[in-house]
This record gives sequence, structure tokens and C-alpha cells, in this order.
Amino acid sequence: MVGEHFGRVPTYTIVDTDTNETTVIENNTMHMGGTGYAPDLIHKAGAEIMLCGGLGRRAIGLFEQSGIMVYVGASGTVRDAIRMFNEDKLVQATDETACQQHAFRGEGTGDGHGHHHHH
Repeated sequence: MVGEHFGRVPTYTIVDTDTNETTVIENNTMHMGGTGYAPDLIHKAGAEIMLCGGLGRRAIGLFEQSGIMVYVGASGTVRDAIRMFNEDKLVQATDETACQQHAFRGEGTGDGHGHHHHH
């Protein structure tokens, strides 16, 4: 199932969309008592696109630095998320689509712009 809080999910599922091969990697990042950030972990796994329910601005920026495109609005199972992506039902992550709850915990830019929360 797609987790609601991107940084705190127990695992990340990597799917090769050419071969349908699936790899599950443990979330051993600092949010889970380990080290590093999830975008680095996912980048090292070779991902080019990341689908999730939602995430904060800081994570979006880290993914952008790694050259990984992020899409938000995913729900259900991993296969559901991929189907939603293929049907253009997910939204590309930007500052405007970042999770509202993250924007007020030090991850925002403090630029005074309004924040939109996605569901």
C-alpha cells in the first residue's frame, strides 16, 4: 500500500516498468532511526520517477537535485499508483503541491505564498 507519510514508510518499492521486476528496499533513513534521506536512498536504487501520496518541499527539492521526477496524489497499492500515473491522474510535485503540514515545520521557504494541500 502507498504510505501517507513519505519519509516514515517502512519500505520503498522500486518497479522496473520495462520488465515489471519489483524490488523492495528498507527505509533505513534518519526518519526511521538510521542515516541519510529517502531521496538519496531512492536515487541510489536507480529510480527515475517517484510516485507518492504526498511529501514536503524539502524532499521535493532533494529529488529534483537527483534528477528524479516526483508525482503526488497516489493511493491504494503500488500497482494502483503506477496505473494512476499511466492514466495521467497524478500531479507533478512542486512547491505549490507540497504537503501543507511540512511547510510549517521548517521545510518551507517563509516566502509568504499560500500553500495548497493535496488529497
